[in-house]
Amino acid sequence: MLSQLVCMGRHTMTNLLTTGGRQFVDWTADYRMYSKERIDCDNVFGQIREEVNALNHRKLLITALDDSLLHKTGKKIPGVKFARDPMGPPFQVNFVRGQRVIQMSAAVSEGAQASMIPVIFRDASTPEKPKRNATEEIWARYKEESKARRLSVLGINCINEMRFHLEKDCALWVTVDGSYTNRTVLNNLPDHTVLIGRIRSDAKLYHLPAAPNITGAGRKRIYGVPASTPEELRTDETIPWQTVNAYTSGKTHEFRVKTMKYLRWRGSGKKHTLQVMIIAPLRYRLSKGSPLLYRDPAYLICTDPEIPADKLLQAYLWRWGIETNFRDEKTILGTGQAQVRNPSSVKAVPRMMVASYSLLLLAGIKLWGVKGMPQPGNIPKWQTLGKKHRASTNDLIKQLRSELWADSIASTNLSDFVSKQNSNRSLQNIKIPAFSAILNVNTG
Repeated sequence: MLSQLVCMGRHTMTNLLTTGGRQFVDWTADYRMYSKERIDCDNVFGQIREEVNALNHRKLLITALDDSLLHKTGKKIPGVKFARDPMGPPFQVNFVRGQRVIQMSAAVSEGAQASMIPVIFRDASTPEKPKRNATEEIWARYKEESKARRLSVLGINCINEMRFHLEKDCALWVTVDGSYTNRTVLNNLPDHTVLIGRIRSDAKLYHLPAAPNITGAGRKRIYGVPASTPEELRTDETIPWQTVNAYTSGKTHEFRVKTMKYLRWRGSGKKHTLQVMIIAPLRYRLSKGSPLLYRDPAYLICTDPEIPADKLLQAYLWRWGIETNFRDEKTILGTGQAQVRNPSSVKAVPRMMVASYSLLLLAGIKLWGVKGMPQPGNIPKWQTLGKKHRASTNDLIKQLRSELWADSIASTNLSDFVSKQNSNRSLQNIKIPAFSAILNVNTG
């Protein structure tokens, strides 16, 4: 796990062994640790959840749930299938081979700023499809297993697991995107759990039913008269916009929102009374002449109609941290790059890689806090420390490498021996400082 954090090449098993200095010894035990299921990943993440709960001083834990795709090239890796490329252009649907995973991250906050820590990470691959001439029993088993491996089912399992490990008086808020705002998740939410998710602009909503007639017979009404759709609410000029301040991207922004409370939606049934929030687009440019960003409005629903608008919006803005987690895991830490074929290893190796990433983030928060950063070293001119509002994953990795390797790389021993150099070249031009090349490398 330590080699996973400081490895400088591709994060394959062989490179991890080389980073740890085990390339000249028998590495059979390293591979069998994963293939023979000799490590309990659930216990590792259980310790991470305990650390997150210890840092959370409120009776509220805000989390984010999402899935991602680890790109794979092997054709015989268990669980790897063709899937839609989420990074493809909007005008062309592309397919890539990859391993589907699901993750839940919890927010450790300091004021309005928060850092997302992965607390649950699991394989979410679909079962192997049987051949056409397979028996009916095999096809029936495949269909049942496919239903059990749906993302919505796996998502509600993660929510229930997180709820199980929390104290009863601690509320749990789960922020999701539109793929998890469905009947499967909403109808199976545990107690003391609030879901905040995206919804369609044309969703059909209903007001609460009028007071039921006690003397009347028949089934009680669940839905009242139809309410405005989120898009109709956004364009309704009779309902004014309200300004809400929320923190994101290093500073506090002013958002224009509209809310409508005490509604019902057929996706949630009679179990939840909802509130709807419409967020007007910010519409800003990063520089003069750059494309206009954030041009589309956002439509949210919340299963608790009593939550204030500013807290609801801030909780959902923190959800972007899980997207940052996925980026760091796949690009900086190389999650999914290990070329393993054993079914147990395919599931366990990425989990341990993400667990090491969570422990790195927790160590940084314990030392410097959510807003703090390590002491800057020999930074280049183009880096401006004033623009950073917290330590990045690269900053933490550089600090870890410095603590592990600085003394052995930056040797202060002097040598009296003189080596012959080409007199036509400047010594300063051909000297390659190993300290700067290794510890100040940009791994992004």
